[in-house]
Amino acid sequence: MLTMNDDLEGALIEYLKLLEEEAYFEAHEVMEEAWHPLRLKKHPLANLAKGYINAAITFEHIKRDRKNVKEKAKKVLASYERHKHLCLEEIEYYDLFKLCEEKIEALKQKHSEILI
Repeated sequence: MLTMNDDLEGALIEYLKLLEEEAYFEAHEVMEEAWHPLRLKKHPLANLAKGYINAAITFEHIKRDRKNVKEKAKKVLASYERHKHLCLEEIEYYDLFKLCEEKIEALKQKHSEILI
């Protein structure tokens, strides 16, 4: 059964906190719960949220040093890259989305040897 959370603002705050704690799988779960209602409503932020879900999974692959980590991480990160342009000043909760994006970009730099 799908777990859904209509509190996008709260999910973004928790997602950012979990990224800071390197709890990437948990960050993915929190954002996924907020993504489900967006997806079902065909909300314009659904794709941006999906990109953030995949960004968290990228760093979980790296953290766990999965087999073929470079290939898997780059493949999953592609979803984030496709949708990050949707983080525009006019969107709801822009400031939180932007903070999350900045953290993701910092993590990309930190793990650039894997993501190149």
